[in-house]
Amino acid sequence: MAALKEAMTPRYKTDANGELVPDIRAAAAIVFNPANGEVLWQENAQDKRSIASITKVMTAVVFLEDSPDLSREVTVERSDVYAASTTFLRANERLTLDNVLHLTLIASDNAAARVLARVSHGGAASFVERMNEKAVELGLESTTFADPSGLNPANVSSAYDLSRLITFASADERISPIMRMAQYSVATNRRTIPIHSTNRLLLGGDVDVMGGKTGFISKAGYCLATMLRLPQGNQVAVVILGARSNTGRFWETRHLFNWLSDKAGVLFGKTPEKQELVH
Repeated sequence: MAALKEAMTPRYKTDANGELVPDIRAAAAIVFNPANGEVLWQENAQDKRSIASITKVMTAVVFLEDSPDLSREVTVERSDVYAASTTFLRANERLTLDNVLHLTLIASDNAAARVLARVSHGGAASFVERMNEKAVELGLESTTFADPSGLNPANVSSAYDLSRLITFASADERISPIMRMAQYSVATNRRTIPIHSTNRLLLGGDVDVMGGKTGFISKAGYCLATMLRLPQGNQVAVVILGARSNTGRFWETRHLFNWLSDKAGVLFGKTPEKQELVH
C-alpha cells in the first residue's frame, strides 16, 4: 500500500527558472510537442535504454509499409509461439492479419509480432533490418532494434526518440484506432479470443489517448509511450521509461497530463484549430 500511495502522489521540484515542474520516479521521461518539435519537459530523455514491447510500435509501422491485405489469413507456426512469454495464439491456428495486428498492439502479444515479421516482405530474416532502416529514416539516432516483439533487451531507444516514434505511428490511421481500443475480440478458425489493452489509461476515461504502447521486461522496467490530447485540444507525446511499477507508469503519465492541462495556456498559447504534427 505504501508503494501504491507513493506512485499516486504527484511530486514537483523547482527548475533553473524557479518554476515548479514535475519530479518523477521513472528513470527517464519526456513531454514532446509534436506541433513544433519542442521538448516541453524532460528527465534523462536522451538516455539510451531497453524499451521492451514499445518495440511493437515499429513492428506495426514496418509491417504496414507494404500495404498488406489485412483480410489475408495466415497460419501460426510453432516457431511463432515458442518461448513467446505472452501470447494468446496456438500453433496451427489460422486468423487474419488484421486480427494479428490487433493482438500485437492491444494485447502486446509476442507471437503475433513474430507472425507480422515472418509474413512480411523479405520474411523474419530481414524484418529487423527494415526496422532499423526505418529508425534511421525517422532520425531516431539512439534507437536500435533486435527483434520484432521487444523480448530481446537489445531493443533500445531514448524517451526523446520514442516521443517521435509514437507521434509518427499515431498519425497512421491504420494504427491509431487500434491503439485506442480498450478491448477487442479476435477470431481464429478455432475460437474467439477476448483481449484487453495493456494500456490502463484507456480504462479511466480521464485521459484522452490518441495512441500508446506499454512495455515491460526486467531490463527495461515499466515503460509507456503515449500520444495524448489535452482538454484544450493540443496533442502531446508523453513517454515514461523505467518506472518502478506497472501502476507507476500510468500515474506518472497522468501527473504529466494534469500538469500540462494546468499549464497549457503558458506552454501552448491559444487553443489550436487544427494541429499539424512534426514527425
